[in-house]
Amino acid sequence: MAPRGIFVTGTDTGVGKTIVAATLARLLRMNGISVGVMKPVTSGCREENGRLVSDDALLLCQAAGISISEDIAPYCLREALAPADAARLDGVRIDFSAIKASFNRLASAYQYVIVEGAGGLMVPLSGGLLVADLARELELPLLVVARPGLGTINHTVLTCFSAQQTGLKVAGVIVNGMPKNPGLAEKSAPHQIGSLCGASVVGVWPQRDESDEMEIVDELAAWLDGQAETSIVLRELGV
Repeated sequence: MAPRGIFVTGTDTGVGKTIVAATLARLLRMNGISVGVMKPVTSGCREENGRLVSDDALLLCQAAGISISEDIAPYCLREALAPADAARLDGVRIDFSAIKASFNRLASAYQYVIVEGAGGLMVPLSGGLLVADLARELELPLLVVARPGLGTINHTVLTCFSAQQTGLKVAGVIVNGMPKNPGLAEKSAPHQIGSLCGASVVGVWPQRDESDEMEIVDELAAWLDGQAETSIVLRELGV
């Protein structure tokens, strides 16, 4: 039986994948579910005490209430480039079998595992292997994170179409960062995405302006926990 979990991907870089993944981890923890997190590959890591550190992985761990480990962030790369290029510059080969072994250990330790990808599905990780190939290797359905503005319909439909063409199930789409006063493009995007991409829009999350990411995560998780439909959304994500 496949492990319980979700692979969080985006329509582009900077759409808020980490905030979404961390918020879901916090929400599950608030509801008594033991949740593991994983950021298999991070580019653009900072150096601390002679080691590269993934800030994305640290936020995920803080939200889940667990300690960082090598299984959670097995590949930390220095340059803010596509992972395949960043790994080449660091003299590192990204090994899918090592990532799968780390994931299996997390899956055996937690009830549910949230894995955050790097960029979008077509981002190269190693040789000709893409983020989509990693999601398929881990046997996880996708949660697609999209932005609300102009162009998002095309980006989201292309992402879902690519997923389906490569044999991946899209469990749902979250439109993240909806402004308080959305324009016509933002207002119409969720409906068009739900109609065209072959997957449900399981959330339209509000834009948050706080500078502290953990504060944003806490507030979004509390907001979600107060909504009646959240339990339905979690069932769609396999929780």
